[in-house]
Amino acid sequence: MASSAGSYPRPNYTPSPAAFLHRVQGWIRRFALPTNAAPSSQLLGLLTLLITGSILLLLTGVTVTVAFLTLIFLAPLLIVTSPLWVPLAAFAFVLTAGFVALVATAGGLAWGYRYYRGMHPVGSDRVDYARSRIYDTAAHVKDYAREYGGYLQSRVKDAAPGA
Repeated sequence: MASSAGSYPRPNYTPSPAAFLHRVQGWIRRFALPTNAAPSSQLLGLLTLLITGSILLLLTGVTVTVAFLTLIFLAPLLIVTSPLWVPLAAFAFVLTAGFVALVATAGGLAWGYRYYRGMHPVGSDRVDYARSRIYDTAAHVKDYAREYGGYLQSRVKDAAPGA
């Protein structure tokens, strides 16, 4: 038997069905229900899991296949009628966007009305907190500017005593 440099002959090994079943039983023991359950309930749970998973996998495959076949068969019709669909889709998009903007504006105006009337709408506490933080920060910056401005004026007087 001739072999190339660096390669070793591989034994012709095919696992027996008994070895495969032993490996599957190990997987089942590892991922099965808790050990305090009866063996029949473990088997029933595993069987239910396998059947449900198989059905869902089959339905997923059928759905993807039907979607692709539909796309393949209807693509020419879609291409031929696209001069009709593109303007309709653009009009529907603009109409939907306008409606969403109208609803958002009406909601914002209603919230603002309730807020300024003192009815405490949802989120008004956060707005009040942000307003107080902005006011406090502005007051702090104003005080700091007064102190720093006074410091600069005294430095200018030191540099030019007659000024």
